[in-house]
Amino acid sequence: MQNRSAGNAQGIDVSHYQGTVNWNRVKNDGIAFAFLKASQGTSSRDSTFITNAKGARTAGVLIGAYHFVNAKTTDAAVKEAANFADAIASAGGAAAFQLPPAMDYEQADSSMSKADINAVAQAFLTETQRLTGVKPIIYSGSSFANNFDASLGVYELWAARYSSSPPADTTAWSHWTFWQYSDGSAGGVRPNGARAVAGIAGPVDLNEYAGTEDELRKAYAQDGDNGEDETMTDAEKQQMQDLADRVAALEERVNMSNNQTPPAWANDAIIAAKGAGLITTSNDKGHAELVMIQMLYNAGLCNAELVAFFREFSAETKAAIDALVKG
Repeated sequence: MQNRSAGNAQGIDVSHYQGTVNWNRVKNDGIAFAFLKASQGTSSRDSTFITNAKGARTAGVLIGAYHFVNAKTTDAAVKEAANFADAIASAGGAAAFQLPPAMDYEQADSSMSKADINAVAQAFLTETQRLTGVKPIIYSGSSFANNFDASLGVYELWAARYSSSPPADTTAWSHWTFWQYSDGSAGGVRPNGARAVAGIAGPVDLNEYAGTEDELRKAYAQDGDNGEDETMTDAEKQQMQDLADRVAALEERVNMSNNQTPPAWANDAIIAAKGAGLITTSNDKGHAELVMIQMLYNAGLCNAELVAFFREFSAETKAAIDALVKG
């Protein structure tokens, strides 16, 4: 695969292992982008994901989310994708991330064949794209990546090789899009000759994009966006950030447990909705957000845009809106 090039955008990837990150110092130290650990397996979430997403966005660092795959079967892979999508929703939804979601698949159970590994990868990638609306990329070590067949070459590669020498070609790839060239202790060095990054205590994974920061921004611009966000005023950008933060806070609150009931202040509206025949019972839904969705749908106010919006919430919310639409 290709070597690194002068002028390529520099980035990092972080998880709870990095502790508290000062994102303003990270940005001022020349870091343009960051991949943030969101989730692992079918239920685990990284404890710093939401905080890191908010801090990096505010500092102007381009962000993407990644999920560490544990699945041994395609069914488990689909469930892991749901966990990943829910984690992304909790941090503002896919639209709040400038970089694509990444599947971190770097190890597998010894009982799994290459065919099993490819099936798990394809199941996770397909479901992640279905749930988030964004085509994912694949992160893997240069050795483990040899397990992937040519069909997975349609996904961009985030290659891990801690060295100043580039990763070797594999069956699926002869070109990397992102290269994790150091774990902060070994491997290549940043353009400034160091491995440390300001704002982070201790080592952190170092990455490079195969292009400039401007090219990185353009490569993953949302369809229909056409780069118009660059013409937004600072006040408009802050309004968008405030909205993303409010959505993230709402999603975090409504998913605190699996047995939430509507809050007391909603009782009058629920009683009125029952009397008008808009809903039959609040207990058949549980979450306050689902009661509201049912009310909107039954009143004929849940248009296509709202349906798409609600599908960005938790897996339970998506299931509820799908059931209403199909019904």
